[in-house]
Amino acid sequence: MPASRSAATAAALALSSLLGLALAGCASRADIADDPPAAADAAVTAPSVLLVSIDGFRADYLELGITPNLDRIAASGVRAQWMTPSYPSLTFPNHYTLVTGLRPDRHGIVHNTMRDEVLGEFSLRNRDAVSDGRWWGGEPLWITAERAGMPTATLFWPGSEAAIQGVRPTRWMPFDDSLPMPDRVDTVLGWMSEPPSTRPRFATLYFEALDHAGHDHGPDSPQAHAAIAEVDAAIGRLLDGLQDRHVAGQVNLVVVSDHGMATVPPGASVTTESMVDPGNARLVTGGQSLGFEPLPGRTRQAEAQLLGRHEGYACWRKEALPKRWHYGSHPRVPSIVCQMDEGRDALPAEWLGRRPADRARGSHGFDPGLPSMRALFLAQGPAFRQGVAVPAIDNVDVYPVLARLLGVEPAANDGGAEALAPALRAP
Repeated sequence: MPASRSAATAAALALSSLLGLALAGCASRADIADDPPAAADAAVTAPSVLLVSIDGFRADYLELGITPNLDRIAASGVRAQWMTPSYPSLTFPNHYTLVTGLRPDRHGIVHNTMRDEVLGEFSLRNRDAVSDGRWWGGEPLWITAERAGMPTATLFWPGSEAAIQGVRPTRWMPFDDSLPMPDRVDTVLGWMSEPPSTRPRFATLYFEALDHAGHDHGPDSPQAHAAIAEVDAAIGRLLDGLQDRHVAGQVNLVVVSDHGMATVPPGASVTTESMVDPGNARLVTGGQSLGFEPLPGRTRQAEAQLLGRHEGYACWRKEALPKRWHYGSHPRVPSIVCQMDEGRDALPAEWLGRRPADRARGSHGFDPGLPSMRALFLAQGPAFRQGVAVPAIDNVDVYPVLARLLGVEPAANDGGAEALAPALRAP
């Protein structure tokens, strides 16, 4: 990243800290003074909720013996056997599902790359699109909390850079992958150490290094294992920092991932041009969950080439996708969706030509029901029981529990609180 981006991030962090101190000194007193005494006491003493995402952390990474700090959370709190991501098992759709409780087909972030007839093109690197609230449906938890008068803060989370329904988190910053993990942790520790009147009641923290290592070298590579150890050390810094600041008992910590990671062996990629003649259909999304839009007057030809089972993949009209994926009704989903088999991917020939052909890689976006796509769920804090293991959960079930921890009425969602009820202490 350019130095100017890092400097801007540093300035944003400094401003965030100054804002917190200023708020602690004045505004919070007036707010509490206007509340009834019982409500004021509850606002001051209610624990914060800190949601941490480790992008690309496969559930079985916990069995490698290189995550002592994540193991601490499992031992002192709650561990789900695994968490099933929503379809497609990609970063932006699933992060936004975690904070809305809605399937991607309902909240509208149907892929990392997509097209809207009115808004145009969306991709992770399109800053204008990412920060445009019109793309983001549903109501993320920080909006619900803000409307309830609770301060919120996000250190990188898909959707948090946009004014959704005209509302942003109290504190947020543009994504900057050059910001070191220790600095991210220290920023969040600063937030959690503020006086109760200004401390964020809901905050997020995001780590992407493991996902990058898994993509570049494969999930079982030494590089991926090194990234697992590095992010575990960051979790240890967070746990120790909360203890050292005497605020661990005031934070309900939830650690998740968005999806797992599968190996893509050398020679396992195909070109999208070999799947369908570009004169018959336009590629909307590539990778593992692909979308094609037939060109005007070429629907019959495109469907003849794409629909059905092929070597390494299968394609459907969007209305005929497997029901268990809960996908295909949103207008942003392309007319034809193709799902690659595990360990396969498809990209334009130009893109594939830039890759080393003899190196294994890693990817996600495969069927969420596959073991390789299973995600992580851990939690600890005053609301959670200790040393509890719960069966596998669905990631839409996280949002209702987060809302309960905050004491807010959840917005309409696709999840349920029953799956994680055994993990919670009695009210």
